[in-house]
Amino acid sequence: MPQGQPSVVPDDGLTTRQRRNRPLVMVHTGIGKGKSTAAFGLALRAWNQGWPIGVFQFVKSAKWKVGEENALRVLGASGEGGTVDWHKMGEGWSWIQRAPVEAADGADSNLVNAAKAREGWEQIKRDLAAQTYRLYVLDEFAYPLHWGWIDVAEVVSVLRERPGNQHVVITGRNAPAELVGFADLVTDMSKVKHPMDAGQKGQRGIEW
Repeated sequence: MPQGQPSVVPDDGLTTRQRRNRPLVMVHTGIGKGKSTAAFGLALRAWNQGWPIGVFQFVKSAKWKVGEENALRVLGASGEGGTVDWHKMGEGWSWIQRAPVEAADGADSNLVNAAKAREGWEQIKRDLAAQTYRLYVLDEFAYPLHWGWIDVAEVVSVLRERPGNQHVVITGRNAPAELVGFADLVTDMSKVKHPMDAGQKGQRGIEW
C-alpha cells in the first residue's frame, strides 16, 4: 500500500512508525463544494479499518437526509467494519442553517442557537476524554467557531490535549486562523465553477 514519502523528516525523537501513526486534526474549509463529502469519504476508510466513528453534524437540518448518513449507518450496523454513531441537528442540539441574526428580535434566537452549539461541543469533549471514537467527523463545525458561539482557543486546547489515538476532521467555510494554524492537514476547497452559477439547483445523487 503506497504511503508516500515526507519531504521533511523532523528531529523529534520519534520513530518512523510513531510519527506515521500520530493522530491528526484535519480541516476542510473554503467556499468550494465537497468539504463534507471528503470527510465522509475519510469515514469510509475508517470504517474499513474497524474504527469506531462519531459524526457530529452541526448545521444541516435533522430533516435533511444525506446519502452518506444512510450508507454509514448501514455499514456501521453491518458488523463488518467499525461502528458509526451519528448525532445531528434536531436530536438534542441543533440550530438553523444561517448566520447569526442581526435584528433585535433575533437576539433570543441567537442565544438559544449558541447554547445548543456549545451543548454539542460539550458532548464532543466528553467523548474525547473517554476516547469513545477513533475518528470524529465534526461536520460544519467551522460555522459556530466563526460566529463566536464556541471559543476557538478552547477547541484548540482540547484537541491538543486529547488522549490516545483519536483523529478529528472539521468541515465548514471560514475556519478560524487559529484552528488552521494548529491543524495537521488543511484543505481549502476553492470554487472554479458550480452548476448553481448557471441557475441549476442541487440534485439527487450529487448533493444528497
